[in-house]
Parts: sequence; C-alpha cells; structure tokens
Amino acid sequence: MKSARRAVLRRLLTAICEVRSGRRTLIAVDGLDGAGKTVLAEELVGLAADGLSARPVASVSIDGFHHPREVRYARGRGPESFFRDSYDYAAFERAVVSPFRRGASVTPAVWDVDADASIPPEALDLPEDCVLLIDGIFLHRPELRELWDASIWVEVPFEVSVPRGNQRFSHLTDSDPGCEANHRYVGGQRLYFAEAAPWEHATWVVDNENLDDPRLITTPIGNTHQLRRPLI
Repeated sequence: MKSARRAVLRRLLTAICEVRSGRRTLIAVDGLDGAGKTVLAEELVGLAADGLSARPVASVSIDGFHHPREVRYARGRGPESFFRDSYDYAAFERAVVSPFRRGASVTPAVWDVDADASIPPEALDLPEDCVLLIDGIFLHRPELRELWDASIWVEVPFEVSVPRGNQRFSHLTDSDPGCEANHRYVGGQRLYFAEAAPWEHATWVVDNENLDDPRLITTPIGNTHQLRRPLI
C-alpha cells in the first residue's frame, strides 16, 4: 500500500473506531461495482489487525445475500430488476444485523451467487467492541439507512468503475458505461442515485479514483453525482 493511501485509511480507521466506542458498531461501505469497496474494507481490517486500531474490525459482504437467479431475473434483465431484486435484505438482517446487535455470532453468507445455491451456515464470532464493515452496492437505500451506525460512500466515476468492475467478469468486455452490455448495471445504479442520493447520506466520502492517492471528506455535500466535488 502506498504511503499516501495508508495515511488516508489510517485517518478513516481512527474516525470509524470512534463511533459507538465500547459497543458493537455496524458501518456500511457503499459504492459502484468496481469502486473498490471490498478492497477498502479489507485494507481497514488489515490496518486494525496490524495494531493501528484500539478496536477489532471485521468485514462481511452483502454479496453473500443475493436472491436466487429466478428471483433476480423474474422482471427481466434490465436496470429495474438489478436495483430492486438483487439482494435478500431480510435474510441479511436475520443472519447479520439482528444477531450482531444482540451480541451473538453472525452468519456472513447464505447464498452462493455463482453456483446459485445456498451455503451451509457458518457462524462468525465477533468481540463485543467490534466494528463490523458491510461492503456492497445499494447500501444507502432508504430501507437500509437506519441499520448503520455510520457509512462510507466510495466515490469513482462510471468511466473508472465500469472497466475496474468488468475485469472480474469474462462476459463483460466493453468498458464503455453507455454500451448495451453495461446497461443493466449502470442503469440500475442511476435508479439508485435518483432514489437514494447515497453520497448525501454517507458519514464519509472516499474519492477512490486514484488508488494510490485517495481523498477523504467527512461531511455530506448534497451536490449531484455528476459534479466532481471538492474533497480534502
């Protein structure tokens, strides 16, 4: 990790660990596909494990809570079904949020999206003072906002997120956000922006366009997503 990135993430980790000190804390790490959410969460966990945090930090991905394929595509393969039908939030609340809040172990995943099959439940035990990061898309939807004690929006433009995200999928080879192959995903995110304006509700915004030199702000800004916002 480059020194500039490490310095920013240490600042973010310090701020995260000040939330609900002494109690279990749930923090969303939201952003576009390809924004770098999962890597960011893993980096924060790693810094905490290196002794740079006074509290234990763990992470879980919302990707372990996809709906079965027949549910995800019941309304077709357009943007609407991507935004509305991708995830089983009720299962996520039962397996992670509710037990985490009451001090019990959590189940970090229940569905394998690639195999389109359930995953045998496996308990994850967490300390009482744990910060649990939840990474994934659409985490600032109105029905989810109250779940989080704080949240992060990982900011990158579509021109960056689409090529990054598509590297993980052999069937997505066009890096143009406006092409038909990317319409389901880019269009679904635009629906999300219109309904949720996630950057306006985040506790912290991380500009992650330059992976070696990210930037951080701690106040919601309220500008439209199309505008590049002044970050510090």
